[in-house]
Amino acid sequence: MQTLSKSTINISLIKDDLYQAVNGAWLKTAKIPADKPVTGGFADLADTIEKTLMADFKKLQPTTVTDPYLAEFLKFYQLAANFKKRNQLGFEPVRVYAERILKLKDLKDWQAQLGDLTFAGYPIPFPLYVEPDMKNTSQYALMADVPSLILPDKTYYQKGNPAAAALLKIYQQMLHEVLKLAGYDDALINKVTTETLAFDQLLVPHVKDSTERADYVKAYNKYSLEDFAASSSNIDLKHYIQSLIGTLPDQVIVTEPQYYAALNQLITAENFEKIRSWIFVKTVLNSTGFLSDQLRIIGGQYHRAISGSKEPMKPQKSAYYLATSQFDQVVGLYYAHKYFGAQAKTDVTDMVQKMVAVYKKRLASNNWLSQATRDKAILKLDKLGIQVGYPEKLAELYKKFKVKGNSLVENVLRFEQIANHDHYAKWGKPVDRTRWEMSAHTVNAYYNPSYNIIVFPAAILQAPFYSLDQSASENFGGIGAVIAHEISHAFDNNGAHFDEYGNLHNWWTKEDLAHFKKLAQQMIAEFDGLKTPAGKVNGKLVVSENIADAGGLSCALEAAKSEPAPDLRAFFINWARVWCMKSSLERQKLLLNIDVHAPNELRANVQPKNLADFYQTFKIQPSDGMYLPPEKRVNIW
Repeated sequence: MQTLSKSTINISLIKDDLYQAVNGAWLKTAKIPADKPVTGGFADLADTIEKTLMADFKKLQPTTVTDPYLAEFLKFYQLAANFKKRNQLGFEPVRVYAERILKLKDLKDWQAQLGDLTFAGYPIPFPLYVEPDMKNTSQYALMADVPSLILPDKTYYQKGNPAAAALLKIYQQMLHEVLKLAGYDDALINKVTTETLAFDQLLVPHVKDSTERADYVKAYNKYSLEDFAASSSNIDLKHYIQSLIGTLPDQVIVTEPQYYAALNQLITAENFEKIRSWIFVKTVLNSTGFLSDQLRIIGGQYHRAISGSKEPMKPQKSAYYLATSQFDQVVGLYYAHKYFGAQAKTDVTDMVQKMVAVYKKRLASNNWLSQATRDKAILKLDKLGIQVGYPEKLAELYKKFKVKGNSLVENVLRFEQIANHDHYAKWGKPVDRTRWEMSAHTVNAYYNPSYNIIVFPAAILQAPFYSLDQSASENFGGIGAVIAHEISHAFDNNGAHFDEYGNLHNWWTKEDLAHFKKLAQQMIAEFDGLKTPAGKVNGKLVVSENIADAGGLSCALEAAKSEPAPDLRAFFINWARVWCMKSSLERQKLLLNIDVHAPNELRANVQPKNLADFYQTFKIQPSDGMYLPPEKRVNIW
């Protein structure tokens, strides 16, 4: 990992390009790891944690640790890392599992096994799951979602997209190699490949693209049970639901009505063989990660082509990620308890509370909200949940993961069954609003609108985001802006639709909401069409994160200014530093199409242009590259 040095900052360049001024010297020499598509920023912190934990786990043994759940993780990790055995067994451990699909005779046969197949982890083209009801988050709702396409997004299927043909060729070649290694003949390989691609094409016209999905409020579409069941005359959806949750709900929430309007023409007897091949192919490819090293490497070709990773991970590293993904919260608690200090947790919690107070103050003095809306916004902040570092207890699910025998695949498939039964068993039970969606060793943070809660895992609470060795101004430019970013999600174009309890409920006056939408449109316009090496930015796709970035930076700036002897140069420089990242062109192109975050360089450069303090701090003039005319500056929160 190459460390970004503070001494390499080109002060003279700040007026024209803040991001390059701070990160340019590092970017010129930084090398992207061959087995990853990115380096710098968040990725470097994750790489450091990866190396630290791999070194720790190499020394630990299941029989020598006192934590029984960590012991189970270590047993599983040892199975995952035993490539001698994995290579000897090849495809055999999943053959029966995969060929169960090939033995399905028709729709009726599939229908009879649908519930069991779902619990066993097989792909289903009309996936059902339980989530807190967005309009009553104290209770669970049954959700009906859509399957993933083979290409990364619906837009890739548009005529003239140059990436589509190349990616589909790689996908087909990968599938052929995997199935050949598994011992299947060319006739079956060609049949399942052709039929899988054909069914994938049938799905395309009926699903949303990434920009449409980014407006997740529109994913709440309430159907009565009768209306949902009428989506298919060929599958008994009521029977399927009963097999999953043990009862029949009054309603089903459909994320994409257009897809379910077409379900009856997709799931037909005429399409059954295409569906069967689609399930079989997805099952096989999903299994390659825990088979022989050769199958693992071949099975990752398509993902590497999309991301731009030049080489597969080394076997031991892949075993680490397989094991930690299965026991992520267990590993997170180990990391947090060993490497995250109580002083840091207290300090960051204080910073979060300070940022909430700043936000309240800004809302109270807001000049475009009415008093009624302002009062509701402040109430939402009063009810905001704050979680820092790590969860207080291990989720019950992880206590059920007990390694049995010495077969990696048997344990993987059994854990899948346990996790799926645990998931559907939530139906009818109280919603646990304290549940963490990220492990403590994840370098990230999030706001959950349905819980009205912000969460900061221990892993992100380190330099350059946060350090006891950094000045207050630097910390506010790093973790302070991240904290306020997550708070701002409560008031972005999606989060603003949820009330203080996390329920989807309009608490705005008509006039305030209309004004907010105009401001959001200005943020869309500010980013829309900006050029990057990978193409142009879609302002609508990234608007929610840009609203959060803008609110986060401006609120963190106010907090920094309230400290004794604030150093705004250090504040803005560290803001640019945390976004330092170098990634493959392939990854950049992918993210432009599917990611709701703007490219890092633009996140670093555009938001400071909206703030008067940035111009005063660095004496930015109209002739400078970082200058934006006042009438084009966007300020929402």
